[in-house]
Amino acid sequence: MTAAGIGDLVLRVDGSEPVSPATVEAVLDLCDRAEDGYTHGLLTVFVSGAPRPGWTTDVSVGLITKWERAVHRLERLGLVTVAVTEGPCGGTALDLLLAADIRIAVAGTRLVVPVSGDATWPGMALYRLSRLGVTAGMRRAALLGTAIDAERAAAGGLLDVVVDRTDDILAEVAAVAAGLSGREVAIRRQLMFDAGERSFEEALGSHLAACDRTLRRAAAS
Repeated sequence: MTAAGIGDLVLRVDGSEPVSPATVEAVLDLCDRAEDGYTHGLLTVFVSGAPRPGWTTDVSVGLITKWERAVHRLERLGLVTVAVTEGPCGGTALDLLLAADIRIAVAGTRLVVPVSGDATWPGMALYRLSRLGVTAGMRRAALLGTAIDAERAAAGGLLDVVVDRTDDILAEVAAVAAGLSGREVAIRRQLMFDAGERSFEEALGSHLAACDRTLRRAAAS
């Protein structure tokens, strides 16, 4: 089992296209490759584009269910996940961006919650927007479909960094990820996810167990 570097695990998703079985399979295939071949390192998703009017014509609840589960699986992988976006970012592109550990945007990016019919699309992007911290601007985006520019998204915690070129920041993240255990990253991520839903007393046991595990691993090494 080896470390995943830049270029080993990469997916490109066009958010201007509606979710499709092929898109679902592409995400699941990437997850399979990550779980079967790598114990640590970096998984990179390049996303851009926002849905066109009428994008839900051939979309079913069954397909959306498969898509949301695929994104959730990627969100729980034992690797550091990075999403890179530029231009408009909505639909499947926005879903993957918000599910990543680290979110990088090229200057000029706009995040867009797509509109379907007479309201914004009620997918799990709204859930992730809320978990990441809702500001007035994000509420308008979620309820009205108002685009969030990159600088405002970064200030609100939706993006980690806004850059003109992504090569340097990706190299920095890859260097850090190469030295981290994917399993341990997944445990830390889950502890953070649980924090918003559990009291201190409920969370304490899980954190102490993780601390004990870390101390044992340190002693063994």
